[in-house]
Amino acid sequence: MASDSLDRPATPHGLTGIRAKSTPKQDPERLTTHSRIVHQAVGQIEERVASAGILATEPAFWTRVRLAALLHDTGKIAEGFQEQIRPGGQRWGERHEVLSLAYVDIFALAASWTDQDRLMVATLVATHHRALHPSYGSATGSKLSLAQMYNQRTNWPEAFTSTPRSGGDQTQVPRRRHCELVAWLSGALGTDPPPEPQDAPTLAERSRRLLEHLLDVWRSPVKANHGLLAVLAQGALTLADHAGSAHERLQTHIPLPFDYLERLAYVPYEHQRHAAEADSHLVLVAPTGSGKTEAGLAWAARRLAVMPGLPRVVWTLPYRASLNAVRRRFERDLIAAPGDDVPDIGLLHGTVAHTLLNQAVEDDCPSSDSGEEQRAAPSATMARQARARANAMRLFTQRLRVATPHQLLRAAIAGPAHSSTLLEQANSLFVLDELHAYEPATFGRLCAAMALWERLGSRTAVLSATLAPPMVDLIDDSLKQRVTIHRAPQGTSPVRHRLVLDEDALTSPSSVDRLRSWLGEGHSVLAVTNTVAVAQQLFTELSRTAREGQPADPYAALLLHSRFKNRDRDAIESNLLTRHPERRAKEKPRRGGLVVATQTVEVSLQLDFDRGAVEVAPIEAVAQRAGRVNRRGRHPDGAVEFRVHRGDSHRPYEAAAVDAAWLALNTLVKEGIETLSEHDIDRLLQIAYDTAWGQKWADEARDARDAFATTFLTFTDPFHDRTEFAEKLSEQFDGVDVLHSEDVDEYRELNDSKGDPLLAVGLLIPLSRGLLARYNARFDRTLNVHVIDGEYDAPMGLRPPPEPETIL
Repeated sequence: MASDSLDRPATPHGLTGIRAKSTPKQDPERLTTHSRIVHQAVGQIEERVASAGILATEPAFWTRVRLAALLHDTGKIAEGFQEQIRPGGQRWGERHEVLSLAYVDIFALAASWTDQDRLMVATLVATHHRALHPSYGSATGSKLSLAQMYNQRTNWPEAFTSTPRSGGDQTQVPRRRHCELVAWLSGALGTDPPPEPQDAPTLAERSRRLLEHLLDVWRSPVKANHGLLAVLAQGALTLADHAGSAHERLQTHIPLPFDYLERLAYVPYEHQRHAAEADSHLVLVAPTGSGKTEAGLAWAARRLAVMPGLPRVVWTLPYRASLNAVRRRFERDLIAAPGDDVPDIGLLHGTVAHTLLNQAVEDDCPSSDSGEEQRAAPSATMARQARARANAMRLFTQRLRVATPHQLLRAAIAGPAHSSTLLEQANSLFVLDELHAYEPATFGRLCAAMALWERLGSRTAVLSATLAPPMVDLIDDSLKQRVTIHRAPQGTSPVRHRLVLDEDALTSPSSVDRLRSWLGEGHSVLAVTNTVAVAQQLFTELSRTAREGQPADPYAALLLHSRFKNRDRDAIESNLLTRHPERRAKEKPRRGGLVVATQTVEVSLQLDFDRGAVEVAPIEAVAQRAGRVNRRGRHPDGAVEFRVHRGDSHRPYEAAAVDAAWLALNTLVKEGIETLSEHDIDRLLQIAYDTAWGQKWADEARDARDAFATTFLTFTDPFHDRTEFAEKLSEQFDGVDVLHSEDVDEYRELNDSKGDPLLAVGLLIPLSRGLLARYNARFDRTLNVHVIDGEYDAPMGLRPPPEPETIL
């Protein structure tokens, strides 16, 4: 054991002077306080997650996490760490969690822990910031693993016993300070203080031995279940650490009451009652406007009552616009906690959430691979990390959240940043709304995720108006528990449409003239294109006509597509929902107004138009677009015209998918059908998927499911760096959020100083990765986002990129 230095250390000997954080600035948090708070946070997490799914197979799971919570930061007692967190302090360069292993070793021997207890507690303590082993591949930008930082070249006594400094050797752990910490830990752990004979190993030696043992144990693959349990335990510790650091309590209130279905203002549909009665997984196919959302909530409400702990409800949708809409809807329709005005509904925005989770893992302890962090003033860096932890916790606090699936799939990567997200997927209810909207690779990955969620004790409901038979089959095949598959009966929705097929492009002069005539007659008109460029072109041609017809209405003409800044799109969306809500009974027949949109209008926006004209797209998209026209069949004219244009290009969709849709639509018309009822849509799906393209779609989805499960959802190497997996996953998702060069300063301000990184998401623009080069994108490592050039304005969004030059 290290002895007292002849030179008095800069930090007082007493344990009360030992800090765990650099914040709050006026009175930084003590190590004992932080350890106690994190230990208490584990209790909240256990109350929430309970012993659901695979956790029930390991009775010692929560005991080990609680032990790790008390011991995880004990290495911060080192004088090097204490100096580092003072304003302007010198960087230590060592990892406090490695020194913490010495205290795990001391108490494992004193309390006679089993070998497995010692292994798992030590593993959690060592890995709550960094991977043990590097990636098997070459992951760019990943942090050094503990194996890379501590090895045969490490001078352990110099690192953790007595460190040379310019003013004399620095004793890392004076004896008196060590004895006080051991006494405090003994009381917290409910054990007698461990004896320490004269020949006891030094703290540095204990750390070395235990780290080498961990590196040896986790070097080779382990059984998948053992690895998954280890990652979930890591997630429990990191989540408790985030909660403790942010001083946030996990919410216990759920805005969704058990009797939700009985509270509806109307007599529930048959399919809503069947959904509520499903006792495990659910697949529900019901027409747009027939209360699918209420059916999904009814299912979740009943399942909440029979699951252990405090389950969460996670509602996923494919588009950011639909996320915002459903969140506002839940805030309006569900139950606020006592003392609150509106329900607290969480919102997981992928890019910012990913950044915050990664930043939250840092803990006042930059190391030799920190790059820019080394040159930043420690106080500024640490303040940013504290804010990141606080903001990251806001992603986990609520029990009802809405999200895109990307952030959920990222959890499969695990590692300290994402293992918390993975743990939060245990004992949860997932409602995958409009699952048809994903291309086959993402659909297959989501099926693989459903299987993992099932292992974690969670259940899934899939809702859609257009779910083809191969999709239903793949969902059912991916899950072991019973899947209730229910389709709304025929007649659930009235006849709403008169289908007309048109070989001319939507932008042809005759088509534009027809849209103008509809507007001139006072109809509200929806035009849906497949690309942003065509939407902008059509809006430019028609917006003046719409405004002239409604001169007093500032929202007479609206454009919605994916390439708006999030905050601009939020405003458009709000105006859109206000201007074109579902038609009320006996409402006047003609509303007026124009909306031109892309596929962003297809899901979870409760819109209603008098007339519709769309470009042909995959058959599900066509049906969803129809669902925004005469949504509930209340138009005084009865069935209204819904026109599908063949167009000149299949982009951005696969040509075969568009051809299959056109074949199905023409087949229906030749059969004399033009109503697009539930039966007609089922027939369209059957025809479209009974093609070579449909078979190829099913094969691709199944292959993607199996590949994702094998690559990402196996946990045989749980403590190797998985950054390469994160890179692969991000590459496989086509979209990326970018920042316009004009907004860099505002974005930086929201992420630095006293800003709110979660507000910074309002400046981001979703963009296809394939367009990055054409917008002159460059990755800003200080902001962790791509910055682009290009023409942008709020009414039109991001303009098309310049056409590439032709080389002759």
